[in-house]
Amino acid sequence: MFIHPLLVFVILTKSCELCFKLKELKNSQMKHTALITGASSGIGKEFSKIHAEKGGDLIVIARSEDKLNELKKELEAKYKINVFVISKDLTKPNAAKEIYEEVQNAGLKVDYLINNAGFGGLGKFNERELEQDLQMINLNITVLTALTHYFLQDFVKNNEGKILNVSSTASLMPGPLQAVYFATKAYVTSFSNAIAEELCDTNITVTNLMPGATETEFGKISGMDKTDMFKKPVSARSVAEDGYNGMLNGKLDVISGLTFSQKLMTAMVPLTPKKIILKQIRQMQEVK
Repeated sequence: MFIHPLLVFVILTKSCELCFKLKELKNSQMKHTALITGASSGIGKEFSKIHAEKGGDLIVIARSEDKLNELKKELEAKYKINVFVISKDLTKPNAAKEIYEEVQNAGLKVDYLINNAGFGGLGKFNERELEQDLQMINLNITVLTALTHYFLQDFVKNNEGKILNVSSTASLMPGPLQAVYFATKAYVTSFSNAIAEELCDTNITVTNLMPGATETEFGKISGMDKTDMFKKPVSARSVAEDGYNGMLNGKLDVISGLTFSQKLMTAMVPLTPKKIILKQIRQMQEVK
């Protein structure tokens, strides 16, 4: 029986195409596990919901165990996923190492690391409680750096993984009346961009999310809700969606939640004398 070579070629080509499509379908249906810090409220809670909606399992971390368990109950019932709860005060020493060890001991594999936890505080640096600012530095910088280091070892070993670090548009300029907070976010942006380049020849991506004023507990806790900067905050959901989609697409930087005037000001920062920028930022952060 003679089979024409062209027919054999067509059959093999179609077979390869089918195998490739089946592989793509399998990959799209695989459950990715996301570890999210600060998951009990605000942007972190919205990250958790978005990931659950896509069928992914979760490791949620925050101080409030009750809030995390409520979130776990809601998401597991609604989306038929698994949610692993870690109640941890991230401002404490060794918190990042303890989290990593707990995840390892539970036999869980993290695919997406979302470093969302952080806080700020309003006031002149010399008038603020030093301990609060040191805790801010620890949470916003040290814990984020340590968690990234621990889980990046596994990502590199497997040559896959995604990291999303939540910075702020505050990272693009100095911040009078929030001197420490702005400085910590400048670190996050610089750190995230640098390691993204270090990993450019791998399948690992690092995305830096820079939100503007957002409707979260941050505004009330920091006192920023009484300032001009928080006159028109955007929803936590929209910021989380921008960040999450940017992470999936491997974007380097994602700016989210700015009004037109804020976008204009941000674009003008490199071109404006620093003393003018400093006065503008201070005025925007003064309590009315």
